[in-house]
Amino acid sequence: MKKIYIVLTYTGTALSRIIKLYTKKEYSHVSISLDKKLTKMYSFGRLNPYNPFIGGLVQESPKFGTFKRFKNTESKIFSIDVTDSEYYFIKKTIKNMYSNKENYTFNVLGLAAVLINKKISRENSFYCAEFVKYVLERSNLNVDLPNIVKPEDFRKLEGLSEIYTGKLNQYNM
Repeated sequence: MKKIYIVLTYTGTALSRIIKLYTKKEYSHVSISLDKKLTKMYSFGRLNPYNPFIGGLVQESPKFGTFKRFKNTESKIFSIDVTDSEYYFIKKTIKNMYSNKENYTFNVLGLAAVLINKKISRENSFYCAEFVKYVLERSNLNVDLPNIVKPEDFRKLEGLSEIYTGKLNQYNM
């Protein structure tokens, strides 16, 4: 057995405040990591920490990029036990997507549609929660997530263990 990590965050940016206002939930972003130290987390978000208008598939970390810029980012970190096979497929899916990241775009329309409880899918286009759900499903992990998925929905995953709540930059595995 291996572990993967689901990281819920709230940066306090304008977009995260809008999402929080609509969802009435604590966290507005979700990432996935394959290591407990969270040295590499993956999601769809800002390509440049200073430009909220251009997004895509990103590698994140508490030590650089958006999370370094927004030092007061709140987080809740969970681990999930997965089989070696599930872990392999999660890792392979992320690696394949990240090595071709220029082929993927941020699903702005899909994210906006969530606010009116609609789903808009576009090929090779994701917002953060769509991406994490996609990776888990492609890896044959049994997830029961809604079709219109939001970051907080990941709290409902079976086998989730909370390992940390607090400022992301204070997380010390």
